Amino acid sequence: MIDPATEKVITKVGLGGKREINLAVQAARKAFPKWSASAPDERTRIILRFAELIEEHQDEFTELAIRDGGIPRAIAETCPFFCALFLRYYAGWPTKITGQTLPSTPHGKDPADVLAYTLREPIGVVGGITPWNYAFGMEMLKIAPALATGCCLVLKPAEEAPIAGLFLAELAHQAGVPDGVFSVVNGLGHQAGAALAEHPDVDKIAFTGSTEVGRLIVHAATGNLKKVSLELGGKSPVFVFPDADMDLAIPGVAMAGFAMSGQNCVCGSRLYVHEDVADQVAEGIAAFASQLSLGSTQNANTDVGPLISAKQRNRVEKMIRNAKKQGATLVCGGARGKGKGYYIQPTLFDHCKPSMELVKDEVFGPVIAMQRFSDKDSFEQLAAMANDTCYGLSGSVWTRDLEAAMVMTKAINTGQIGVNCHAAMDPSMPFGGTKESGWGAEFGEAGIELFTKDKAVTLMWN
Repeated sequence: MIDPATEKVITKVGLGGKREINLAVQAARKAFPKWSASAPDERTRIILRFAELIEEHQDEFTELAIRDGGIPRAIAETCPFFCALFLRYYAGWPTKITGQTLPSTPHGKDPADVLAYTLREPIGVVGGITPWNYAFGMEMLKIAPALATGCCLVLKPAEEAPIAGLFLAELAHQAGVPDGVFSVVNGLGHQAGAALAEHPDVDKIAFTGSTEVGRLIVHAATGNLKKVSLELGGKSPVFVFPDADMDLAIPGVAMAGFAMSGQNCVCGSRLYVHEDVADQVAEGIAAFASQLSLGSTQNANTDVGPLISAKQRNRVEKMIRNAKKQGATLVCGGARGKGKGYYIQPTLFDHCKPSMELVKDEVFGPVIAMQRFSDKDSFEQLAAMANDTCYGLSGSVWTRDLEAAMVMTKAINTGQIGVNCHAAMDPSMPFGGTKESGWGAEFGEAGIELFTKDKAVTLMWN
């Protein structure tokens, strides 16, 4: 494993493949009957203890997050709190997973002679495949609802960030999660990941990652027609109207594009600004970017960390070069950071066109593509700009105009959208995408539904 901030090898982990996946799935299948039948309050107790252990080890969490994904310390420090918060939210669910009693008259029976109800049951053995950006958090999105619903989980972390899952598995074991209920197999995607996705004894795959790999997951899952949930890529539109509070909007849209070095699926990389304030916004973002610290992830004052790998840095640099060739105006950034590490400066391009690669494709780097609109553009036309993409994950609208806020949030085709905020998330709020940004929603009750199935029961006595 390479630390992306220093380009040095910091550790090695075992390389699992089809054999290791098979052993983990067998263990999960063996553990499932007892775990799925466990008392709800027992699962709650274990999950709450898991959250306590995470907080007790928050310093280790932070250090591992820094090294596992090149996350700046200030962001890495949020990892244990996010994971504990998420666990505590789902710890409340085991006693609330219920079915319904329904009026029913099958075969013309008298309703008094029929009892019809539903059960909501754990779906079974789940394969979780997760990405490297904010690894602890992405893995917890699979772990917490799986444990709460009584499922067993085999987790295959991203090969670029293999440490987080191992540490979470160790703490889960200490909390009392039985053997086989939660296992981790590190390995390459085309080997361990593929073996998990196609395994006939896996009932569901929960995947977070690129749309390209998501398609491969779907094909691999067709063998036994296992259920699949996908949280995939995004190309989030961000609109700044002329009446927006610029003291709020400028840093808000800047960090929508630059946070996590742009390596997040909700990155606000498509910026649309009214022409009356476009120069002000561009200058403001550039000034804001100049104040961001790009450097050591160990430094508490670092704002922007490295990209995950040399390969990813090269990809982003190629997109920057292409944007220049295609006529976009470079406002700030556009170059590597100094010294070792896979750093790219926070970058803003103005006067972009819808046909440009930078506007159409997910960058996964700290690069914002800005376009301008005018009073001639109706809300419908602005929404068409926002929806002119294969993605539909997140977005934001910055305005003090209630009509603009309400019309745009309804018209933009995404699974999540914010007004005067971007990517505001809470464990209770569903999070998922439309179009090629995924299937299903995580977080909240929606997350419980992904890991459960309905069974209809009908009793007759006459």
